[in-house]
Parts: sequence; structure tokens; C-alpha cells
Amino acid sequence: MERSYDLIIIGAGPGGMTAAIYGSRAGLSTLILEMGAPGGKLIKTNEISNWPGIQKVNGAELASQMFAHATSFGAEYAYGEVTSIQVDGDEKRVVCSDGTIYTGKAVIIASGTVERMLGIPGEAENVGRGVSYCAVCDGAFFRDQEVAVIGGGNSALEEALYLTQFAKKVTIVIRRDVFRAEAHVQQQVEQNERITIIRRHVPKQILDDGNRVIGLVIEDVESKETTTLPVAGVFPYVGADPAVSFLNGLDICDERGYLLVDEHNETKIKGIYGVGDVVAKPLRQVVTAAGDGANAAQHAFHAIKGI
Repeated sequence: MERSYDLIIIGAGPGGMTAAIYGSRAGLSTLILEMGAPGGKLIKTNEISNWPGIQKVNGAELASQMFAHATSFGAEYAYGEVTSIQVDGDEKRVVCSDGTIYTGKAVIIASGTVERMLGIPGEAENVGRGVSYCAVCDGAFFRDQEVAVIGGGNSALEEALYLTQFAKKVTIVIRRDVFRAEAHVQQQVEQNERITIIRRHVPKQILDDGNRVIGLVIEDVESKETTTLPVAGVFPYVGADPAVSFLNGLDICDERGYLLVDEHNETKIKGIYGVGDVVAKPLRQVVTAAGDGANAAQHAFHAIKGI
């Protein structure tokens, strides 16, 4: 089956949904392809406090509002796991895993990033049995238990704070002496009596009893001495990698896999754009993703209509 649109958007995070608003409002036939729930990382975020005009909002709530807006001007939404993009002159063919092919005059890639794994023994086999990459999704399963959060950035600290609603103790393990998170988040963490911070340590192994996680082995980066933390849950927040496996052969990414774009968010292939976290840029936030989406869709509109 093959269907044609003016604009195809891969990914329904803030960048993709904003692109859908601008594209469909301008009169382009627009399709949003997503292999998960609309919202991207928004639906995994408990609280958004830097979206202009709204001092505090739940991530899933904001995602729902964005999705309603994104489809209000006629943009279509479909499930699709994209496996490749084929370029034939001005036509772009988006191929999905079920064999469906969508053709478009422009494609906006808003596929975001995927959480990076620790790569230690006991991690992969315990995903869903105590290892989780989403505190908002799974935090309630650890009520009155002890858990560990790995990482020192905003995501790690914000999710640690969220987990204190359920866990009786949250231990944050960081490799360095200092956090990378914003100052106000650090202050909240340091003032929370349910949070313990272990600095200059790295995770080495996740222990289980055959059914669930029972501990985390950590190592002092200087002495190499190991300690076992008796925890029921481990939440790694050690970065993310761009979701670009379907872009093989297009040569539009940097050495880390992030999309290289110009001031219009267009790659070196005319008609293919990148927006949001998947783009090589210094700041990845909801507001910057939305700006990318608007910029790309507006440029695509002018290119398609020739005005």
C-alpha cells in the first residue's frame, strides 16, 4: 500500500506536533507517523516548568493538549515504525516495517532519542523487573522500597525527586563530585530527606534473585572498592542516543548520529528536515523542539508551494 502527502512527519514529540500544526494550518496534506504514544519524552515527565505561559504542568497533560492541537487542522496520525527513507528526485518514500510506504514532497524527522543503557551485568535481563528508564511510568511499583538513580543531570535529579513520592529512600549515584543539573533542581534534591547522594562512584552490576532486582554493586572511582546497595529498583539516566537507524545511507548525520541541519532545519538533502532532540544542537528542550518544528514546517510549505 502506498499513500501520498505533501508533508510527512516522523515522530510525535513536541517538535513533530508543532510541525504538524504549522504544516496543516498552511494547507499542506500532513501525516504524523509515530511508533509509540504521542508526546515523546513529555509523557515520561512528571512536571514541566519551563514552557512559556504555564508555570507548571504535567508532561502527559501537555502532550495531550499538543496532540489535540496538532490534529485540529486536519493532520492525520498513524502508527508506523519507519525502517528507511528513499529519495527519488523531489519525491521521498517513507518505508515502514509493515510494508506500508508513504510518499511525500517533504519529510520532517522528529524521531528524538532513546535512553542509553549502562551496559553492566544484570541490566538487560532485569528491564521490567526492577530496572526502569522511566520513573513516571514505574515509580508507583516501588512504594515503600529503596531505589537507586544513576546520573547527575536534570533528568536524573528530577526523576529522583519524583520517586520520593513512593520510595522510602532514593540513592543518587554520580561519577563526579558535582551535578550537571540546574542549581534549583540540585537545591531541591539536597534538601529532600529521602534522598541520599553517593559521589565519585559508578555502577558495576545489578543483582537479582531470579525474579526481581535486589541490589546494585557500585565502585569507588579512586579506590576501586565496591559496595552493594540493597535496592529494589535501578533507574539509569546516563544520556541518550539519537533514534536514526532508519537513516542509513543518507549521510545527513554527524559522527554521533545527530542530524546536521541549516538555519531552516533542512538537511543537505533538499526536502528532508530535522527537528527536536535528534538534531545536533546545544540545547534540547520542549521549547527548542517546538521552535524547530515551526521553522521546518514553514520552510517546507514555501518550498512545496514555490512561494
